Amino acid sequence: MEIMRFLQGNEACVEGALYAGLDFFAGYPITPSTEIAELLSIRLPQIGGRFIQMEDEIASICAIIGASLTGHKVMTATSGPGFSLMQEGLGYAIMAEIPLVIVNVQRGGPSTGIPTHVSQGDFYQARWGAHGDHAIVVMTASNHQDVFAVTVDAFNIAETYRTPVILLFDEVVGHMRERLDIPEQGAIPLVERLRTSVKEGVNYHPYLPREDGRLPMSDFGGVHRYNVTGLFHDMWGFPSADPKVVHRLMRHLMDKILNNENQIARYKEYYLEDARTILISYGSAARSALHVVEYLRPRGENIGLIELQTLWPFPYPLIREKCEQATSVLVVEMNAGQALREVKRAVNDPERVFLANRIDGAMIKPDDIRNVLRLIAGKGV
Repeated sequence: MEIMRFLQGNEACVEGALYAGLDFFAGYPITPSTEIAELLSIRLPQIGGRFIQMEDEIASICAIIGASLTGHKVMTATSGPGFSLMQEGLGYAIMAEIPLVIVNVQRGGPSTGIPTHVSQGDFYQARWGAHGDHAIVVMTASNHQDVFAVTVDAFNIAETYRTPVILLFDEVVGHMRERLDIPEQGAIPLVERLRTSVKEGVNYHPYLPREDGRLPMSDFGGVHRYNVTGLFHDMWGFPSADPKVVHRLMRHLMDKILNNENQIARYKEYYLEDARTILISYGSAARSALHVVEYLRPRGENIGLIELQTLWPFPYPLIREKCEQATSVLVVEMNAGQALREVKRAVNDPERVFLANRIDGAMIKPDDIRNVLRLIAGKGV
């Protein structure tokens, strides 16, 4: 039976995680993500799960890495400063192919920044915060129904590709309240951990992909003894500096994400069929962008919106295709123009891509966007 609730975006994330099968959370409270930890500290023990408040964010990500290796669906939640501390652990999980979900409810930065106000400044940090070449999955949403849905998606993707997945929300989405319809359990398919069929002995290769690319896992501490390392490693998990082994592993880590972009990508489109001006946005900024589109269309403007829900891998082919006939493209975001750079890389004519943004801790308003549209029109684009 479907359940309707009126709650915060952070609480919608909790509902999505529990729906997906979360049974272990470790975290350190930090504004504006704290409600996620607070609610899970109550809900997880009620269903036999485990909640641990750690001493800091470094310990938090290490704790969920360990819990995931032993067979649990895991998550942590933080904001910018804590997300910075998690980057080494994130890189370890990428290299060791450990499924986990990290929620970053963004606030203004850098440093302590402006803790209680909105920002979307961690767009690039989510992609490149961990050092070295790597692929990553980063998802976001602008409303509570989609927060719930992409949270479930994040767990499914983490388990399918044995990879960390980042949920990059923002303060407005995290703290605003609206309706959430929680579907009946089973209505949304869930991906469970792919267990190895090897029962015992040394025939289990923890890093040997099947033909479909998926890697079965054995619960650490169970019937198999195997090595887990952040070093480049062979199919048994033992460190190797052999160039062939290093190259093969690097390609695998990249390709398992990049070759499946079409399966991972999530986006929403509004009124693109005749749009000559296209807005591209994500997170809470997309709410203002949609307001502008729905205000201007009845007044004769051929304007549409692409709302990104998968930020990385960035959907270059999608943006290129959808914007091919547009005379102008306006990226709406709350940073100095991070997604703007990627949109310019995607389109055939980057000179027709413009930016409507705020970087002052205030949510971008429809009037801010309309003012930029007037300037574009004044240039005759």
